[in-house]
Amino acid sequence: RSQSPVEVQCQEAQLVVIVHRDLFGNGRLVSAAELSLGPAACKHSRLDPSQKTVTFSAGLHECGSTVQITPDSLIYRTLLSYDPSPGSNPAIVRSNPAVIPIECHYPRRDNVTSGSIRPTWSPFNSALASEEKLLFSLRLMNEDWSSERDFSGFRLGDVLNIQAEVGSHSHVPLRLFVDSCVATLGPGTGNEPHYAIIDFNGCAGDTR
Repeated sequence: RSQSPVEVQCQEAQLVVIVHRDLFGNGRLVSAAELSLGPAACKHSRLDPSQKTVTFSAGLHECGSTVQITPDSLIYRTLLSYDPSPGSNPAIVRSNPAVIPIECHYPRRDNVTSGSIRPTWSPFNSALASEEKLLFSLRLMNEDWSSERDFSGFRLGDVLNIQAEVGSHSHVPLRLFVDSCVATLGPGTGNEPHYAIIDFNGCAGDTR
């Protein structure tokens, strides 16, 4: 509660303990050095002078905390210790030590649903349908690449402006690789004689 001198937040993987330095409500502010968490005596992680609070942040298994497993819960237990330092006159005790038990309870069972899960993958049949819409083309272009060139024969040494394209439509952006390309006397890559322009998995065998 907000008026409590010690506030505990049981988070998913850690617990946060906020201690108001007016620990006993008597107006005397305790020192952060006089406070520690757990049997391991972990020190505070943050000191807020404006709010007059000391904050401890520790993992559920840190600082010597223990865990108890019940049929319905996981219970993590630790201790907040206050050990006042002696004043200049050791005969005067300003305050007594205090130990405050702290517990975090986590339910072991709960209802879950996959209704909010939105997978990023597509069903396999949808992926195939999308692949079938990809349109590939290989065109001979004129010298300034502005339009397609009318097909005619080429001689050895002529420059070929070859433009390979894939129409992806709504598909994610693609990068197109030409694996091989040959020049032959007629249609078909198996015709003889033929001349390899692109070969060896995409290497330009001859640029002219």
